[in-house]
Amino acid sequence: MKVMRLADTQLVEATVPQPQPGPGQFLIRVSAAGVIRTELEWYPTTRTKSGATRTGAIPAHEFSGVIAALGEGASGLVVGQPVFGMNDWFEDGALAEYILARGTAIAPAPLTLSPTEAATVPISALTAWQGLFDRGHLHPGDRVLIHGAAGGVGLFAVQIAHMHGAHVIATAAPRNFDFLRRLGAAELIDSRGETPFEELVTSPVDIVFDTIGGDNLVRSLPLIKPGRFAITITSDHEDSTDPRIKESFFIVEPNHRQLMEIAAMIDTAKLKTYVDAVVPLADVQRGLHRIARQPPRPRQARRRRRSQPALNRHTKAVTQKRRGGCVGSLLFLFIPPNIST
Repeated sequence: MKVMRLADTQLVEATVPQPQPGPGQFLIRVSAAGVIRTELEWYPTTRTKSGATRTGAIPAHEFSGVIAALGEGASGLVVGQPVFGMNDWFEDGALAEYILARGTAIAPAPLTLSPTEAATVPISALTAWQGLFDRGHLHPGDRVLIHGAAGGVGLFAVQIAHMHGAHVIATAAPRNFDFLRRLGAAELIDSRGETPFEELVTSPVDIVFDTIGGDNLVRSLPLIKPGRFAITITSDHEDSTDPRIKESFFIVEPNHRQLMEIAAMIDTAKLKTYVDAVVPLADVQRGLHRIARQPPRPRQARRRRRSQPALNRHTKAVTQKRRGGCVGSLLFLFIPPNIST
C-alpha cells in the first residue's frame, strides 16, 4: 500500500505491506486523515515506547475511513461501516491507504459529515471534551476562560462549554470575534491587545483551558477560584515545580464512548466542525509548508443530506495554526489517491 513516511525531517512516499489486524483490532481503509504540524517533532514519532530510536514513522493519528477487516475478537463494528477516530501515537498513522485501530479508539462516523469533514473531529473534539469534563469537572454556570479559542481545540471547547451552560470567556484575535460569538462565547478578549487579559477578566473563573502555551497558564493562575482547575495541552512548563501547573497538562486519549457522544452532537447540529484546507496524500510535505505560512480562514463544514455527494477532496479544508496566532491546533486532511469521497 502507498504511505507517506518520515525520512530524516521530510515526508516521502513509500510502498509497504498492507497491515493485518491482530486480536481486537480493526483494519480501516482510510478516507481522510489529519496531521498536526508539530507531530513530526514529537517523541512518539522518533522513539518507540521503550525509548529506542524509531525510523520511518507514518504520521497522522486521527482519521475517517471504512472498516475493511476484523481481527480475532473484534466486535461492535462491521465490514463496510464508516468510522472515525484516532489510534496509538506510537503506532503507524493514517497517511496511508490502511490503518489499524482498536474498537476503543473508533466509533461510527457522524452521518451528517463527509469523510473528510469527519477526519477533522476526533483529536480536537476529544481533547476539548476530556479537558472540560475529565480534567476541569465542568458544571452549568461555571466561568470558563479559553486561550486560543478560535483554534482546532478551542472552537470545540467553546461550543461544548456553552452548550453545557458555562459562561465562556475567549481570547483570540479580533478577526475571529464574530466567529466565536456564533459558537457561544459570552466575552471576548484580544489576545494581542495592549491590555493584558488578566486585567480584563473581572471575576474569578472556574476553569482555565490553555491551548496555545507561552506564559498564558502562569498568568491565569491568580484568576482561578480556590479548588478549581487549570488545564493545558502544551508542555511549555513541564519542568515547573508548581503542582498546579504540573497537574494541568494532559494528553488526549482515545475514547469510544466520548466519540459516540460527539458524533451525536454533530448529527443533531449541536456541535460544528470548521475546516480550512485539504491536499492529496502525495502533496503532504508541500501542504505542511504552505498551510504553516497562511493565516487562518475558518469556514463551517456544511451539513448535507445523505443523498448529496461529499465535497470535492481537493477543495476541502481544515483548521490551521500559525506561529503567534490564536489557532490552537493544526489539522490537514490527506486523502489516498485511490479513494473517492
